[in-house]
Amino acid sequence: MRTPAATIRGVQHPEAYHGTGVTRGFFEGWYIKLVSADRSQRWAVIPGVFRGLATGGDQANESSTKDEAFVQVLDGLTGRSWYHRFPVEEFRASDREFDVEVGGNRFSSEGVTLDLPQLKGRIDYATPLVPWPVTAREPGIMGWYGLVPFMECFHGIVSFGHELRGSLEVEGAATSFDQGRGYIEKDWGKAFPAGYVWMASNHIDTTTGDGTDASLIASVAIIPWLRGSFRGSIIGFRHGGRLHKWTTYNRSTERALSIDDSHVRWSVSGPDGVLELTAERVRGGLLHAPLRTAMHQRVEETLDARIEFRHSDHNGVVLLEGVAECAGLEVFGDTERLLAL
Repeated sequence: MRTPAATIRGVQHPEAYHGTGVTRGFFEGWYIKLVSADRSQRWAVIPGVFRGLATGGDQANESSTKDEAFVQVLDGLTGRSWYHRFPVEEFRASDREFDVEVGGNRFSSEGVTLDLPQLKGRIDYATPLVPWPVTAREPGIMGWYGLVPFMECFHGIVSFGHELRGSLEVEGAATSFDQGRGYIEKDWGKAFPAGYVWMASNHIDTTTGDGTDASLIASVAIIPWLRGSFRGSIIGFRHGGRLHKWTTYNRSTERALSIDDSHVRWSVSGPDGVLELTAERVRGGLLHAPLRTAMHQRVEETLDARIEFRHSDHNGVVLLEGVAECAGLEVFGDTERLLAL
């Protein structure tokens, strides 16, 4: 069980580890995106830990649980993916800052060191990380929902974007990531939502406005709440020197949301104006995601999606318009129920 001090520290530091003192029914993972300057290399590396619930109705039987540490790897161009298991004892993480080790792999606010069959070497972050702001009133991307202890899944933005420096052996070939671009987010809790859409990109090509260092993160999911559930959404679009937000907790509203085999179309209105998104669905790689008993849930994810966007003010003036490239996209689970909520 987590202590009250650890809980408060976790609220203040969403980038850090939240599992200290938790032995059952918990996962935590950091999604680390590495894209080369010419965009020819697109990789996601996901370190984390999973502590399952006991099976067979015996919550006290330690041997009946499936605990493991892991590092997942996704080749964003080809859709290939790998899941590397490690003994849970090889997982170490700080509950005060972003500093994670899994076997011989280390991930921190300074950079990543990788020792995996697909990726080996060191990438430094040449510019500081840019997190979603944490305040007493809104502790990160989840707003006041981040203070609710019984939430099924928590989310955090460790960095909207930062420059990369260094090289990796990519399947044995030396590959430079100098002047490339990175992105980091994370999830922790009991399990992933039963249905959700997630998209993110910090490679923004604009036709209207300045998209330099712009970054988009958008998610809508089935949120269990007391005896029911609701459709909760979070969108952050950082550009023009500020973070524009459309979220359930800031009373933004959905104008439209549709999901079909080829596209996700989403339009929202809120204090920061109107945002229209059209994400093209392309085939990706299969990643593991947490159920309550094991890391067996398979989620298709890509780093090759395209997201057309238009951000306008309430007078109809277009502030930023264009296409987000090298985009991560997941559409998972009971989307019919998601749309019906």
